[in-house]
Amino acid sequence: MKKIGVLFGKERSFPHGVIERINSKNIDGIMAEPVRIDKVAQGEPSGYSVIIDRISQDVPFYRAYLKNAALCGTAVINNPFWWSADEKFFNNCLATRRYQ
Repeated sequence: MKKIGVLFGKERSFPHGVIERINSKNIDGIMAEPVRIDKVAQGEPSGYSVIIDRISQDVPFYRAYLKNAALCGTAVINNPFWWSADEKFFNNCLATRRYQ
């Protein structure tokens, strides 16, 4: 199952509308949901194939989370790398990433 996550804050109408619209298409193997962050481990996948970012411009932690997700193969809409590429969390993720 490929998951599309929407990462957002207090905003309600757009994120839930996007999630409902994607899920209403009933495409086999694809579902959308709000992004759920339980724990963050460097260099570990997020579990999402795509993340639509609506909040990282206000919360720096989410930029670090999204950079890690992108490094592990998640397509991130609203590129978190525009902000800064020299952040310690990302550099550690990059250093520990095993390339095949």
